[in-house]
Amino acid sequence: MLRIAVQAKGRLFEETMALFEESDIKLSTTKRTLLVQSPNFPIEVLFLRDDDIPQTVATGVADLGVVGENEFVEKGEDAEIVKRLGFSKCRLALALPKDIDYPGLRWFEGKKIATSYPVILRRFLAERGVNAEIHVITGSVEVSPGIGLADAIFDIVSSGSTLVSNRLKEVEVVMRSEALLIGNKGLDDEKREVLDELLFRMNAVKAAEDKKYVLMNAPKEKLDEIIAVLPGMKSPTVMPLAQEGWCSVHTVLDEKRFWEIIGKLKGLGAEGILVLPIEKMIV
Repeated sequence: MLRIAVQAKGRLFEETMALFEESDIKLSTTKRTLLVQSPNFPIEVLFLRDDDIPQTVATGVADLGVVGENEFVEKGEDAEIVKRLGFSKCRLALALPKDIDYPGLRWFEGKKIATSYPVILRRFLAERGVNAEIHVITGSVEVSPGIGLADAIFDIVSSGSTLVSNRLKEVEVVMRSEALLIGNKGLDDEKREVLDELLFRMNAVKAAEDKKYVLMNAPKEKLDEIIAVLPGMKSPTVMPLAQEGWCSVHTVLDEKRFWEIIGKLKGLGAEGILVLPIEKMIV
């Protein structure tokens, strides 16, 4: 059985639980306990603070962990990145009061910067030859300039609304972050087999994201042109219809280009276009 450390609350918790659910791994979170076992898959979930997860995995207390890349890099623990999960995306950025003119990175020379990520910030500044005083706090970093605790901050930014509400502006992006599945380097063969099955399910879910299954009726005389505009995974499926001169075309489309491609298909004479969601996709 695999033990997976997961953040106990917040957006990362919610998106991780959603991924498990979509992967058909049942977990009860109605009664919040430290450890929850799945009744239909050989895993148990250990709920922790996000900053405790890297060490928990590196020391083998948990076999795997879902953690933000920012925390994984900050802690520097000896664990491996198993998979980038593509959700809980954010960035670590330097920000300062919005009424200050910012000429460039040299502005931070001799300034006091408040942050919860001193390791990442110290490395970034050292690589660029900037000497600044780093003030480590674990609370609401964004209030520091307003109360005179620091000249600027280095913190997580998602939408940027928190910066705006505290009259701050983002001036330097230091790193981009997303959720990672990390693993202990000493997993035995039995646990790696379970991990392979877990990754198989997760990959099937992730492959289906932002994809639509599209069926349409198409005139045979336009078939080559229709196929040419379809960016499907491979060749689309084409089946004859009872009506002479027509066929049915099935394919998978990326939602980002969906309306652009549908417009071209209609222009080429495609009719009866049916669009279906995809829950899982094995590639």
